[in-house]
Amino acid sequence: MTEKPQERRQTDESRNAEKRDGEAETPKLEDVLSETEHAISFAERTLEFTVTAGTMVLREENSKPKASIFFVAYARRNAGDVSQRPVTFIFNGGPGSSAVWLHLGFFGPWRVELTDEGFPLPPPGRLIPNPATLLWDTDLVLIDPVTTGYSRAAKEEDAKSFYEVKKDIETVGDFIRLYVTRYQRWASPKYIAGESYGTTRAAGLAGYLHGRHSLYVNGVILISVALDFHTLIPDPGNDLPYVLMMPTLAATAFYHRRLQQRLQRSLSATLAEVEDFALGEYVLGLLKGHRMSTVESKRIGRKLVAYTGLPDRFVHNLDYRIPVECFTRELLRSERRVVGRLDSRVTGPESEAWSYEMTYDPSLAAITGPYAATLNHYVRSVLKVEQDLPYELLTSRVHPWDYSQATNKYLNVAQDLLEAMNHNEHLRIFVAAAYFDIATPYLAAKYTLDHLLHGSQADRVTYRCYEGGHMMYTRVPCLHELSSDLRAYLRAGAAAETV
Repeated sequence: MTEKPQERRQTDESRNAEKRDGEAETPKLEDVLSETEHAISFAERTLEFTVTAGTMVLREENSKPKASIFFVAYARRNAGDVSQRPVTFIFNGGPGSSAVWLHLGFFGPWRVELTDEGFPLPPPGRLIPNPATLLWDTDLVLIDPVTTGYSRAAKEEDAKSFYEVKKDIETVGDFIRLYVTRYQRWASPKYIAGESYGTTRAAGLAGYLHGRHSLYVNGVILISVALDFHTLIPDPGNDLPYVLMMPTLAATAFYHRRLQQRLQRSLSATLAEVEDFALGEYVLGLLKGHRMSTVESKRIGRKLVAYTGLPDRFVHNLDYRIPVECFTRELLRSERRVVGRLDSRVTGPESEAWSYEMTYDPSLAAITGPYAATLNHYVRSVLKVEQDLPYELLTSRVHPWDYSQATNKYLNVAQDLLEAMNHNEHLRIFVAAAYFDIATPYLAAKYTLDHLLHGSQADRVTYRCYEGGHMMYTRVPCLHELSSDLRAYLRAGAAAETV
């Protein structure tokens, strides 16, 4: 049946009315930005900079909004030609973490005040000037992925689609492309910096940016590495994480003075000995499984007890494989204390003596309050961002995270990083690890790099290890060491760019 013109007009008008009603119910997403200017005086000089903070809307090519991404961008004033000035895009991991830790712990011009060893002060916490900020050498863009910080999906019902390895990389990559275009930074040297799962994202981004947007980066900064999950997650049939964790357990026992006197003299000497054991006698014994002889098992058992400070019977009952949750609960059981996973120097009271389940991480609990208080105050009071949404520091709303692209295998983005290096022979990598990081052990990072790179590729990687935890910069000596190392890395990049 053919519609009459009058009927067609009425139908169109009713559709338009419905559309208008729908638009009234769903507020239109727009960029909401605040720009402020600041200056911080240090002992010898003053750092002047502009901060742009707020949300930028990512859209489909048909202008349909996908997500609103919260970011805080620092641009140093009076720094010369912006096309020669590096810009670094920064994010944390989780998945489900905002960028608050790298933002107010290391990269930014202010940092959360803790003790010099990185332990908490009484609440609520405060910000202090950060002379170690990388803003001296590079502009900074701190990015919160969807559902972290103030970032949200355009439609709440679509949020789950962002909680996936590939989609997460694409979303952050598209934001970087948009920022680079809007703020005219295509001519600037560009760096990516990620921590923990943020290193997973960073490795994927290095490939996505050049593959999708032909945007080549000068460097990738990886802090507390999680590239090959095969090295991090033990399972029946995968003993590798137990091997790579061993030096970190020894470092933790050393810090808490649970080792024999001979092994308490020098951390570096002890770790060298434990690394040799882990990559030699220990891994060979585990490879044999139940074919390991009684003599071998007793010898390995004695060394595990010596290197971890755990009871002999406890180690034997675990079949010489020491799960993280067991170690963190058992090491200081006599004191009824639990060892931190992110920073094993930090301890907390034992809540359930009978259980080996990790009910909480005292090292995360120690810093969450100060970072939450200072971030929320800073964003509204200093950066003038008017936002009533809760700032999601570290949210479980993104779980379960979709790892389906790694079905029947472990997620491994190390090859993505290698591919990016092959496409861009000027791409340089900086890797930071820490001795007291149980979440992403330093030997696992070494192992991944040793099995990924060779020859000239290895020459383009800088590896450093620090006497701190997962967020090694919370400890003031590590803060300055990491800053010095990264500034040297950035300056070496600047020198290479002028050749």
